[in-house]
Amino acid sequence: MDTTALSRTELLQVADAVAREKSIERDEVLEAMEQAISKAGRAKYGHEHDIRAEIDRKTGEIGLRRFREVVEEVESEFTQLTLAEAEAREPGIQLGDFIIEELPPIDLGRIAAQTAKQVIVQKVREAERARQYEEYKDRVSEIVNGIVKRNEFGNVTVDLGRAEGLMRRDESLPRESFRTGDRVRAYIYDVREEARGPQIFLSRSHPQFMAKLFAQEVPEIYDSIIEIKAVARDPGSRAKIAVISHDSAIDPVGACVGMRGSRVQAVVSELQGEKIDIIPWSPDTATFVVNALAPAEVTKVVLDEEQGRIEVVVPDDQLSLAIGRRGQNVRLASQLSGWEIDILTEEEESRRRQEEIRARSQMFIDALDVDDVIAHLLLAEGFVSLEQVAFVPLQELAEIEGFDEEVAEELRMRARTYLEEQDRKFDEERRALGVTDEVAALEGVNAAMLATLGKNEVKTLDDLGDLASDELIEILGEQAPGVEEANAIIMAARAHWFDDEPVVEGEPADDGEGLAATEPAEAEQD
Repeated sequence: MDTTALSRTELLQVADAVAREKSIERDEVLEAMEQAISKAGRAKYGHEHDIRAEIDRKTGEIGLRRFREVVEEVESEFTQLTLAEAEAREPGIQLGDFIIEELPPIDLGRIAAQTAKQVIVQKVREAERARQYEEYKDRVSEIVNGIVKRNEFGNVTVDLGRAEGLMRRDESLPRESFRTGDRVRAYIYDVREEARGPQIFLSRSHPQFMAKLFAQEVPEIYDSIIEIKAVARDPGSRAKIAVISHDSAIDPVGACVGMRGSRVQAVVSELQGEKIDIIPWSPDTATFVVNALAPAEVTKVVLDEEQGRIEVVVPDDQLSLAIGRRGQNVRLASQLSGWEIDILTEEEESRRRQEEIRARSQMFIDALDVDDVIAHLLLAEGFVSLEQVAFVPLQELAEIEGFDEEVAEELRMRARTYLEEQDRKFDEERRALGVTDEVAALEGVNAAMLATLGKNEVKTLDDLGDLASDELIEILGEQAPGVEEANAIIMAARAHWFDDEPVVEGEPADDGEGLAATEPAEAEQD
């Protein structure tokens, strides 16, 4: 665009045309032109001058002016002048005001015109990028349609009409390839403003892509009658989607499947034949996990809420179905439910239960010096540890069939004696290992745990405070507490780190008696 050839009205016409073509505001184009003409003006009169151009929005007339600020002390005579000099020109002018001098219109030479064109193109490009970002930043989590513009080593650039999107190779489905000109439907999972312009990231493998496809195919989801609670995908292979209906008269699974499977089949076709299990969601974790493991049958579920794990028992002939090919079924069920899932067969569970009973029975026999009949009686009544026997109310122990108060008291005394002896041995061991008394004094840490910590070179409060909760749990193994208890132990070990911290200015200081000193006025109010 040669600006020397532009008349005033043509200048406005060019601005209008660029604004329409790039879908940006006319004022933004004119501002870019003003900056370009200002730059050309500085090139003619000197770059040290503050020269500004202004285009009349109605007539297209270009005004070129030099600005000089009124200051007390002049640092640059090109852009500043003293108050005395300014008052000689404009009486009543004040510090901080500007003296504005009109300059004659400049005839842009070829180089200046080319520079102006570059500035205009750059500013228009920046305005276009800003418009794209503003338009798409609020469209994250939407499905868009586009045409493949380029495919570079699997990274696909998609023309979205008013912007371009990028779909990386790992965001497309396996064995899926695109050629220039192909139509593609994808999910916007992120929009970021980067140095090279706004980047719109697309995906066809994102779990929410499938959820949004169902929302397009199932009116009940769009109308919020049916809600998608969770989605898990192995892109291009298999997926599970959990749904719930807020209207008892509507079956959520049936609505998503559609008449003769028409609705789900439309989604399957878009996802290149990906098999989809539609599962009824349940607020009861055990029920939901059982549903998520479909089509496998489940006979028993055991939850460990502290560890976030769930143990599932299935018939022997259902094991391979529950696990799925390469663990796919149980992995998707775990992603869907948010729980770690361990699968056992009935035979394995029975064998493990018998082993636990045998081990606990032997523990009672050895520690309490009783025969296996008494040990099995204790197990049958729900006693699984020596601590329970040692500290249970006497009457509760005496009510066991075949026991009386004398037997119950004797069992309690034997259990306490054994535990005290064990604690003494562990205490000697932890001292020998160098575990400090400060660690031993922490709440929630018993003698057996202290000995284990010592064997793992955790001997001081600092050693313990440096651990993360998962590291502590791993070190303690079977003795480990839950995550919350582990965090509490670590925070207690770190407490001394903050004892000597200086008081921040403005915060109440300690008055030496453990009480924060208050302002006299506040003290009187109290």
